[in-house]
Amino acid sequence: MPKLKREGREERATDFVESLDRGLRLLQGFAASREPMTLSDLARSAELPRATARRILFTLERGGYVASDGKLFTLTPHILTLAASYLRSSQLATVLQPVLDRVATGAQEISSLAVLDRDEVVFIARASPTRVFSGGIDIGYRLPAFCTSVGRAMLGQFGDDELANRLRAMPRQAMTPQTVTDPDRVLASIIRDRAQGYSLVDREAEPHFRSISVPVRRYDNVIIAAINIGAHVDRISTKEMIERFLPLLREGAGSVRSQLL
Repeated sequence: MPKLKREGREERATDFVESLDRGLRLLQGFAASREPMTLSDLARSAELPRATARRILFTLERGGYVASDGKLFTLTPHILTLAASYLRSSQLATVLQPVLDRVATGAQEISSLAVLDRDEVVFIARASPTRVFSGGIDIGYRLPAFCTSVGRAMLGQFGDDELANRLRAMPRQAMTPQTVTDPDRVLASIIRDRAQGYSLVDREAEPHFRSISVPVRRYDNVIIAAINIGAHVDRISTKEMIERFLPLLREGAGSVRSQLL
């Protein structure tokens, strides 16, 4: 019987639950469109047979995660309970939220917390000096890691050879005219950022927007997240980001290291 190694322990290949894997793939398939989707659309998006997709959708509908008018399918608000479970159980979000509040107040700008998820960054907490979010990055928002300041701050945890391989393998689509997509240039930027302890990305991820980030390290110095401050290029210069925002971010990230396990 073949075995799989996961997290330092051996598991039999039969421990893999294919039906659960297919259900998760189908849920992710809803991201392919902002409109209600047909059974065929979802089956195609999840790369599943129609009959399999139909059974999964029926199960999800019974559980309250999916709604249907008989032809089109949509996710229901109940699906957010899955994300809420992560946020409520996340030590990072709990420990870092007061830090984000303090940083946002000191900078008078929105501050965010992100984690690395394969080739992307996911924002899991944020704070505003006014506690009113007028726009920008929301919790759960995703961006490519290679062209964001939080992504580059976290990618610095990998050795040069592994990092070079990851960059060449990941999609590197230009997000703006300023996006650097050449893997060698991105690698050089991340190595430089690692040495200086912060990353500043100027209009590469979003037009007219620049961001500065520092890595968040746990008690043993391992990078597990990044916090940032972003602002419109017309309001904040790169010089001001480094001189005024960087000390706030460094103090905030350093203040919680002993609390993160």
